[in-house]
Amino acid sequence: MFNIGQELLDRVSVDENFLKTIVTGDETWVYGYDVETKAQSSQWVGQGSPRPKKAQMSRSNMKVMLLVFFDWQGIIHHEFVARGQTVNKEFYIAVLKRLREAVRRKRPQLWTNQSWVLQHDNGPAHSSFLVRNFLAKNETTVVPQPSYSPDLAPADFFLFPKLKSTLKGRRFDTTDEIQKNSMNELFAIPKEAFQKAFQSWQKRWERCVASEGNYFEGDKLE
Repeated sequence: MFNIGQELLDRVSVDENFLKTIVTGDETWVYGYDVETKAQSSQWVGQGSPRPKKAQMSRSNMKVMLLVFFDWQGIIHHEFVARGQTVNKEFYIAVLKRLREAVRRKRPQLWTNQSWVLQHDNGPAHSSFLVRNFLAKNETTVVPQPSYSPDLAPADFFLFPKLKSTLKGRRFDTTDEIQKNSMNELFAIPKEAFQKAFQSWQKRWERCVASEGNYFEGDKLE
């Protein structure tokens, strides 16, 4: 972890625009109903009033898998995985082909200069030989990601928590409703929030290096 953090900081020191060239992404489940946080479910009551009783709720079984790729400016590509489809290496290559087309259309300067780089985690589909070979053939540089380090992945410490916090406590009866509301909230995230997240990402690298790799998820680094 220390070596990767140092490598990324070295790249920033050489190229001040390095963060702006990174396209990062991952997949996550979005639920028809997810339990509210304690803060969301709290209610104000007057002094001496009895505490309101709350029914026990649990996360619904209905869910859809969402894949999202984004950069400093915002969302570049997203798609929902069809029910029954496994995110294996063959499927992920098809996703990467669609991502490349999205980068070409939405980030033409990065595409023309061939300056964009990809950051994703070390999941089996992402790190398979087939995928690595595909990326190499297409001259796509991959930014290293430490194993089991969601605190160093923007999708995990920023995008997915931010998206899901807006959906918690809301109930959707169909997968179409899940998808529609997910997209509404996803594209409501302002550009400034993405930029702040990438700046926070660099601070996490700095913290990781300063602590010699002893960095723990949940530390507040805003």
